[in-house]
Amino acid sequence: MINGNITGIRRSLLDEMEKMYESDMETLRHEFVSTELMDALAALSGRVNREISVYIARDGMVMDVSVGRHDRVGLPDLRVRRGARRLTGIRCIHTHPDGDPRLSSVDESALKRMRFDAMASLGVRDGRVIGMEAGFLSELGDDGNYRVERMGPFARREIPHELLLSQIERCEQRISETATRLSAQAVQPDRAILVGLDSEDSLEELARLADTDGVTVLDRVLQSKSVPDSATYIGRGKVAELALMRQSLEANLVIVDEELTGAQIRNLEEELGCRVIDRTMLILDIFAGRATTHEGKLQVELAQYKYRLPRLAGSGQELSRLGGGIGTRGPGETKLESDRQKIRRRIYELEREVSRLGARRDIRRHRRERSRIPVVSIVGYTNAGKSTLLNALAGSSVSAEDRLFATLDPVTRRVTLPGGQEILVTDTVGFISKLPHDLIDAFRSTLEEAVHADILLHVVDASSERMEPEYQVAEGVLRSLSADLSRRLVLLNKFDRVTDGRRLAGADGPQFPVSALTGAGIADVLARIESMLREDVRKVTLIIPYDRGALLSEVHDRALILSLEYRDNGVEVEAEMDAELYRHVMDALRPGENEDNDR
Repeated sequence: MINGNITGIRRSLLDEMEKMYESDMETLRHEFVSTELMDALAALSGRVNREISVYIARDGMVMDVSVGRHDRVGLPDLRVRRGARRLTGIRCIHTHPDGDPRLSSVDESALKRMRFDAMASLGVRDGRVIGMEAGFLSELGDDGNYRVERMGPFARREIPHELLLSQIERCEQRISETATRLSAQAVQPDRAILVGLDSEDSLEELARLADTDGVTVLDRVLQSKSVPDSATYIGRGKVAELALMRQSLEANLVIVDEELTGAQIRNLEEELGCRVIDRTMLILDIFAGRATTHEGKLQVELAQYKYRLPRLAGSGQELSRLGGGIGTRGPGETKLESDRQKIRRRIYELEREVSRLGARRDIRRHRRERSRIPVVSIVGYTNAGKSTLLNALAGSSVSAEDRLFATLDPVTRRVTLPGGQEILVTDTVGFISKLPHDLIDAFRSTLEEAVHADILLHVVDASSERMEPEYQVAEGVLRSLSADLSRRLVLLNKFDRVTDGRRLAGADGPQFPVSALTGAGIADVLARIESMLREDVRKVTLIIPYDRGALLSEVHDRALILSLEYRDNGVEVEAEMDAELYRHVMDALRPGENEDNDR
């Protein structure tokens, strides 16, 4: 069987390639590659103008014959299950139809990744062998990476077979010794290539997300395509180029800057030979690593299961029916169906638990309302400096890093305003473009508590080149949560890094330039918060009839009672209350039942 790209090759040529499987095993056991096999490879490669690869085991058996275009390398995964301290026992001999016998960077990458005994390239011109170069994994470095040693190029009839075969034995011995010495290997970070369709700005943000998750970004690929390909997202041609890049850079991960379907992920992984994740999976992984509270962990787990359920798929044995025998006869169910049922049950349990915790959060919020301690929530795009602002306002030491989603679980601190009034300031999770819907739904109870605050502080990174779109993204999330944007202050943070006095064109209301790091402008913000809270309080005198005890109790709970007097027609209450409660009380009282002395 001939593998690889055989499209357009005549059957007669494929039959000739099949004969290479019949090469003399005894000869190949004692020769690195026989002259007959080299000549056959060169002749066929010249006729089809494509790269042809032959994989030979140590006993001389030809394990595989593959065809690929000479400007793209598609090496099948022939890894033999041997220990990491040993080579695979297979050498790869392949042609370069462009006549260059030297190994390419892709050849070296495949040699390292597959742990071949050797990788040899035959330079072919006009159907004849020009020369051959061989590469070996000479040693395993202390950093866990293999070193490559080259030998050649050699002329066709000057190949030192014994030297090359003995080099394989020496290399394996050195690698085994080094691997034994490195008994405790450090976990290497993922090495990723980023792929997107939107823009360089979006890929830049994806790179920051990858850095937050501890991923090393090797390169970026931006495909000019208005509509994503339904099968591979970027199209088959671009996938082939990406596969070549991945091998050359030795990347073990590809991150796509969009949410992929299950079919797209499977297709890309098959073509690229490595793990493929999308932007949503990356964000969920970051959240999973940053969640510290019980509620936060439950919310992240819920979002992960909701994301996974529609993408759940299996293949082969995983989709087989339950085995036969006593107790298993009948229609049964597939493993896939069983997994889906388990995930649905877990989603139900998590939603119920998150809802229960959300109810507790509502109770705590109502208690704060009764205590009349105003709540101010800090919201905004991730990494805008929200945690640093909380530290500046409260004199606290909340962890603040120059990384996306440095703070996940809400943090609340007491702050004393210039006039002596105490307020609670809450730092919330940051927003980001393309924030997964499942994540918003899972964190809805947490986010809604934030937007129910008396005042919102929308923090914007004034030093960001994407200040305006980042502001609009955060505003969109706030609107989706039905936040009252009329009670919102816009803070242009990191203004110490700005020299052009920039302002947001799309923001209504005043904008406060501040620097949470230096403290500049913080006093103005506190003064404005105090002013807004005072504007919201009304000092009123009301007569509440004796038969309206529930209304009187509500006023007790939500207002500051200054005095109470029992009159013939009801209870005279002098109190300070916010405008919302005042409207509610006035609507509840029938005309003529109040003596409002609004002062």
